[in-house]
Amino acid sequence: MERVTLQRENIYTGNLILVNRAYGYAGEGAEDLEPVFRDSPDILIRRRAARLLDRLMGKMNGWRKIVPVSGWRSGKEQREIWDHSLAQSGREFTEKFVAYPGHSEHQTGLAIDLGLKQENIDFICPDFPYEGICQLFRQKAVEYGFIERYPSGKEEITGIGHEPWHFRYVGVPHAGIMTQENLTLEEYISFLKRFPYGRKAYSFDGNGVRVRVSFLEAEQGETTVFEVDGEYPYTVSGNNVDGFILTQYGTKGN
Repeated sequence: MERVTLQRENIYTGNLILVNRAYGYAGEGAEDLEPVFRDSPDILIRRRAARLLDRLMGKMNGWRKIVPVSGWRSGKEQREIWDHSLAQSGREFTEKFVAYPGHSEHQTGLAIDLGLKQENIDFICPDFPYEGICQLFRQKAVEYGFIERYPSGKEEITGIGHEPWHFRYVGVPHAGIMTQENLTLEEYISFLKRFPYGRKAYSFDGNGVRVRVSFLEAEQGETTVFEVDGEYPYTVSGNNVDGFILTQYGTKGN
């Protein structure tokens, strides 16, 4: 067994951090940023997400008809967008489609807004329909770790209006689990608490590999210590709320 020690601040890092009205982004910025597409050098997301997004677009020749609209934003930029939207569109629209500064997924570097390529693109609400190449992207995105973050019918849960254009990188297998279970990130964070580490794990089979996902509550002190079977690869992400999500990878039958 391998002994793992996590610091309290690790709660606020990882691909599965929940950032919304209730839970703000604890970081000052985002690390490992790079352009999502060579023709849009100023639109950045985190490196792994950017490379997987570009790989997906390459498979479907997506950059012919789809453009990146908005990626990582600094806290200052998010404040400017919020204030401008308030002045131009009013509070009801702004609260529906613009996250409050400090509470935006865009500040994490894990979110990307995409739009159908056309002459005029709305920066706040770009057109990304449920047909054609946009729908093809939506269908394939889960295989690369992306989810449509704010789906229709879940507005009361996410606190944000339906945004067909906003995608969030959560990684594999989590995008697949969330899609299979029809869960938003808010629901997924709560759902995983039914699978406490060391007692029960959620099992998911994908591409010939069995994955086990479980929740580890952060201890009250400065560190959380646990043991994991080091024979198989694993990852740990904070949830930005109260603990960690442990993902263990092993071959089928193990």
